[in-house]
Amino acid sequence: MFTEDRQLYVAHCDNGPLYLVGKMANRHGLIAGATGTGKTVTLQVLAESFSQAGVPCFMADMKGDLSGISQAGKMSGFIEKRLPEFFPAEPVEGQDNSSLSTFNSSLFSGCPTRFFDVYGEQGHPLRATISDMGPQLLARLLALNETQTGVLNIVFKIADDRGLLLIDMKDLRLMLDYVAKNAKEFTTTYGTISSVSVGAIQRALLALEAEGADQFFGEPDFNVFDFIQTENGRGVMNVLAADKLMLNPKLYSTFLLWLLSELYTQLPEVGDLELPKLIFFFDEAHMLFKDTSKALVDKIEQVIRLIRSKGVGVYFVTQSPDDIPEIIAGQLGNRILHGLRAYTPKEHKAVKAVAQTFRANPSFSTEEAILELGTGEAVVSLLDEKGAPCIVERAKILFPLSQIGAITDEQRQNLIRSSRLYGRYDKSFDRESAYEVLVAEQQQAEKRAQKEAEEEAKRKEKEAKEKEKAKSSKSSSKKKSTGRKAAEKAINTTATTFGRQLGKSIFRSLLGGIFK
Repeated sequence: MFTEDRQLYVAHCDNGPLYLVGKMANRHGLIAGATGTGKTVTLQVLAESFSQAGVPCFMADMKGDLSGISQAGKMSGFIEKRLPEFFPAEPVEGQDNSSLSTFNSSLFSGCPTRFFDVYGEQGHPLRATISDMGPQLLARLLALNETQTGVLNIVFKIADDRGLLLIDMKDLRLMLDYVAKNAKEFTTTYGTISSVSVGAIQRALLALEAEGADQFFGEPDFNVFDFIQTENGRGVMNVLAADKLMLNPKLYSTFLLWLLSELYTQLPEVGDLELPKLIFFFDEAHMLFKDTSKALVDKIEQVIRLIRSKGVGVYFVTQSPDDIPEIIAGQLGNRILHGLRAYTPKEHKAVKAVAQTFRANPSFSTEEAILELGTGEAVVSLLDEKGAPCIVERAKILFPLSQIGAITDEQRQNLIRSSRLYGRYDKSFDRESAYEVLVAEQQQAEKRAQKEAEEEAKRKEKEAKEKEKAKSSKSSSKKKSTGRKAAEKAINTTATTFGRQLGKSIFRSLLGGIFK
């Protein structure tokens, strides 16, 4: 529960209430514990406490349980039994009694809530463009190797240099095809482009599309400032429906990482505020770091380290603190650790290592406490007003004032329709991008090729006719020459014959005259 001095009442120990200091909330945090130990309820308690303080939150809802944060809770036997622990009727000597107040059913309340869904089924659609996702995150999503990632970087660079927008998956597929067909032209400037790598990327895109992930890419792309909203002075809870999204762990973790990157890129520097601008809960955080390259882990560490200056606190929720790389775990100042299970020597060693990361409390053994904690209990270490970790306390987490458990489909739909964002992202559109430009260029190239082919055919036809004409003319000339020669020969022959006959006649006349 939020108090006027910018502190959030989240747990109670033997020494009294434990508060999360508002101006230290952007120093990030960790909520860890085995399945069934109360992590989800702890997340809900923290989130509604931030909401009461006017701080919006983002959270992924794995099983629909967190949707109850939108409705007022109600008294139950469990809550009634625990009330005296958090709200004692009389001051307790030696304890901090600043949280002392009369509790009644009117304190139960829901938080202003907006629902989102990558698939657009259980909330407002969340979309990003291919360009916004970038080659590094996309390579992780497609599980590309180093060489294939290099080729993908080249494709993005060529698209940027040509001013081609990569909005959806059809843009990227056609861009890959275009680069592959013109690889020789680009190799000198951008580096080697392997057709094998292009083929592998195309196959990965098809597999991703078959899983329905293509619905995430497109426009209108989401504006992260829509997460940072308040209603009636209370922070809005932005709840992502993740039950279906969890079936594709790579898409889930890459999507949340993209959101973090967008917040880091777009939000202005604000320094340390009295209260953060946004709290980002990263549930099932182990998925973020599984099979992730060192380069990307380093990038995540940089984002986590710097995003607090943008007024954003990131709280990782996972089953074991070991799920978080040490380079990142060192930045998580506010820590709530529920019970861990240790059945093997290796697990006992892990629990001991975790216990040593807390500032020791001389009144109990942290290692033993971690193994003994019941549901709703935790060892808690929060930062004080100077940013130093307080000694660890064994505590009970406050119960939520909102509903525990899922809401009905009808309640969800009513909240979606009444949201200020209703209709803003629901209808997608497809403006001119790489696909349209490349298709147009291809059609123009085909028309030019067809025109050139027609002109070449006409030229060849003309040449053929000229050759035929020349051949015909030559043949005619030859025939005339042959006729002339034949005629001359005939004339000569006739003349010879006539001369011969005339000579004979004259000769006979002469002889006849002589003999006569």
